[in-house]
Amino acid sequence: MEFTHPPATAAWLHQDSRQGFEVAFFRVTDDGRRIDGYAAVTDDGEPFAVEYDIELDTAWRTRTARVRGRSPSGSRTVLLETDGSGHWAVDGKRAPYLDGCFDVDLEASAMTNALPVRRMALPHGTEASAPAAWVRALDLTVERLEQSYTRTTDRGTHTCYDYRAPASGFSSRIVFDESGLPLEYPGIAVRAG
Repeated sequence: MEFTHPPATAAWLHQDSRQGFEVAFFRVTDDGRRIDGYAAVTDDGEPFAVEYDIELDTAWRTRTARVRGRSPSGSRTVLLETDGSGHWAVDGKRAPYLDGCFDVDLEASAMTNALPVRRMALPHGTEASAPAAWVRALDLTVERLEQSYTRTTDRGTHTCYDYRAPASGFSSRIVFDESGLPLEYPGIAVRAG
């Protein structure tokens, strides 16, 4: 599966589990890609805003993620760094519980589901585990999130993946555009631009 280059910008309307909006800006760098984005949402009536700056290598593996958040409990910042081989540091401290993760996944973002999909580019009918460094929205705590993606039947020029996060019991069929960005993420968000 070969994806096209992502657009310069993309936006998502968060709905169902939370209400709000997310926008991301994509650019090519000398050693990969950089994605800057913002999400402002409410979840169960609790408002929060998250700003992210994610640096990827040429294989779409996360190298750094700077995440800033604001909620009624205050402002926070977290820095995740990885060597690209599955070893991580959180705010400069080694985080062995994240060993084997290649992607960052932000609870406040629909866009971050594009990272493992782009990185793995699975053929039809293939399932793969894609554990991620998961950053919680309200307090920016970082956890390991076990998740998997199964490539299902395409919908025209759009690829479809069945997503599962077993610990929470959450699953969804996500539809991605030709560039590997989510178009429809039932229960979470839809592409708005």
